[in-house]
Amino acid sequence: MRVAALYDIHGNLPALEAVLDDAARAHVDRIIVGGDVVPGPMPRETLELLLGLDAPVQFLHGNGELMVLAQIAARHSGRVAYWGTTSGQALPEPLQEVARWTGRQLDASHAQVMGRWPRTIELIVPDIGRVLFCHGTPRSEVEVFTRLTRDDLLLPVFAGLGETLVVCGHTHMQFDRMVGPTRVVNAGSVGMPFGEPGAYWLLLEDAVHLRRTSYDLRAAADRVRATQYPQAEEFVAKNLLQPPSEGDMLAALTDGSFR
Repeated sequence: MRVAALYDIHGNLPALEAVLDDAARAHVDRIIVGGDVVPGPMPRETLELLLGLDAPVQFLHGNGELMVLAQIAARHSGRVAYWGTTSGQALPEPLQEVARWTGRQLDASHAQVMGRWPRTIELIVPDIGRVLFCHGTPRSEVEVFTRLTRDDLLLPVFAGLGETLVVCGHTHMQFDRMVGPTRVVNAGSVGMPFGEPGAYWLLLEDAVHLRRTSYDLRAAADRVRATQYPQAEEFVAKNLLQPPSEGDMLAALTDGSFR
């Protein structure tokens, strides 16, 4: 069995198309979509491409889906309750603008589909064993850690899972590390990488393969600029052509949720 794990696509349709072509050449049997399909500049087209694939596809939710679903629900209630906002305060700007715009691109059927996605997926992959897929950590879609986060901080999070391998995303940087006895791999980001430009993903077959797919960034930039995405120019500049450096993001995120 060959499994492709695609995380953090963020509506970057050109990057997804390139990765799907690469995955087809690798003859993958199953695709796991690890959350944060949205928000991003081409959310509807990205979601519909994934939902229309012939290969078996399983989805789990990320913080991006929950943010957009909360904003869609707020059309009726006027309150956004997500990320522990028990007092119902609005999402911070500029996320609120992005969530509002993304919600307007989707219809009720898209919201129903995303609302059914689970937090985790378990799969047995021959030659590897039991694999748990999550977005941030097995217990939370928003917890942040990197390859440099100390083991003693992460051990309680991954203790007692019983899986051979945990695959995560969320921080948009690939890594392959141990947390105690558990191997933890970050698939990286298809659509918004930190580090060198490209589309990052994970292939599981007889072993774990961290993959990077190149695609035409200039053509992708033109397609993003042709959308009505409210942060199109920023997306092109900071996520396509010149993403933040891995060093800067490691410094910012390594102790993000564990201090």
